Amino acid sequence: FFIVKLLTIYLSFNAPWCGHCKALAPEYAKAAGMLKAEGSEIRLGKVDATEETELAQEYGVRGYPTIKFFKGGEKESPKEYSAGRQADDIVSWLKKRTGLAVTILAEVTEAESLIADNEVAVIGFFKDAESAGAKAFEKAAEATDDIPFAMTSDDGVYSKFEVSKDSVVLFKKFDEGRNTFDGELTKEKLLAFVKANQLPLVIEFTEQTAPKIFGGDIKSHILMFLPKAASDFQDKMDQFKKAAEGFKGRILFIFIDSDVDDNQRILEFFGLKKEECPAVRLITLEDEMTKYKPESDSITAEGITEFCTMFTEGKLKPHLMSQDIPEDWDKSPVKVLVGKNFEEVAFDPAKNVFVEFYAPWCGHCKQLAPIWEKLGEKYKDSADTIVAKMDSTANEIEAVKVHSFPTLKFFPAGDERKVIDYNGERTLEGFTKFLESGGKEGGAPAGDEEDDDELDADAFKDFRL
Repeated sequence: FFIVKLLTIYLSFNAPWCGHCKALAPEYAKAAGMLKAEGSEIRLGKVDATEETELAQEYGVRGYPTIKFFKGGEKESPKEYSAGRQADDIVSWLKKRTGLAVTILAEVTEAESLIADNEVAVIGFFKDAESAGAKAFEKAAEATDDIPFAMTSDDGVYSKFEVSKDSVVLFKKFDEGRNTFDGELTKEKLLAFVKANQLPLVIEFTEQTAPKIFGGDIKSHILMFLPKAASDFQDKMDQFKKAAEGFKGRILFIFIDSDVDDNQRILEFFGLKKEECPAVRLITLEDEMTKYKPESDSITAEGITEFCTMFTEGKLKPHLMSQDIPEDWDKSPVKVLVGKNFEEVAFDPAKNVFVEFYAPWCGHCKQLAPIWEKLGEKYKDSADTIVAKMDSTANEIEAVKVHSFPTLKFFPAGDERKVIDYNGERTLEGFTKFLESGGKEGGAPAGDEEDDDELDADAFKDFRL
């Protein structure tokens, strides 16, 4: 692998079996064709990361597709691509990275073409390109990857778009069509203005929109799960959109078609089934994701506004999913835990409890199952040791945040409410040694096992699974 000096290279790391890579391929090829037709010096390339494993490891490739941007022969710190996966998105992002941050518009037709060719475009109207406002505009443009910025001082452009004084206007092909900046022209305030207005009031969650949804600064998302085929779809969408008007820039309003097969794992992550939709959930995508559920199932602008207001004021309690306690939860050697009985069992001060947090669809969990059953059998008559399991796709607890499957944790006896991670060999001998030592021996450094299956939350965040 080499990068020619002064040549701009754009590489896609992919896997032959990856569905999202296959979906990207024609758009990636189309983008390459568009650039070639323009005579661009930008080159697009691709790497089979399942073959070039050392290269993929060198550049920290953890999911597919991963796209990285190399400029001017520098290969030490490539820029991670974070925009959409359509050809136009790719080309627009690359031009922003390789050309001037701000395009100068000298006449009306140039402004009209910019607006017509882009979903969102920002134009700064400045009579003096050296003014403080114009300089702040340029700095905001340099900090924005996926939206074209342009500037004009032409009287005809001012007149065409009914602008009477220096200002900044965001043009878009949805909702109200344009937004005019109001306030002190600073880089920070301009970036906040663009962030608040660059996405539709309600954005549908798809493979194409996922990068825009999760690549932004808004980490609080409210989701409406609703089949597009529903007879009252438009009415509920109108209600949802009306509520969204009051939370621009603070909460992202997202619609998910609950009938789409690719969205079923997302429904599962939120503990929902198709027949339970329409439904609304709110999630914060910080270091630890937290979910919230409204008290009412009805979807009205008033109800959603009240729900979001309580969230912004910190008055909501997280929603933790739980199945009902099975009648025979403690009849088998491996005890079955759910959200409703976890606290009582795992933190019993008289018991040592070893728990597997699993997902029914997880391949690694299926491989572990017979070993875990043998471990349960080994300790079924123990007076102070319990081997248990919990389906973490249907049950959640405050004490443990599960990010991959299987997750194994030990809750030793006592009043300290200790939680000890197990990262050792997944063998009967390894587990036994760990338990017999009270969680002190038999563990290995985290990472010795092959990569576990990621939680659906991660699939929801980067749409790569």
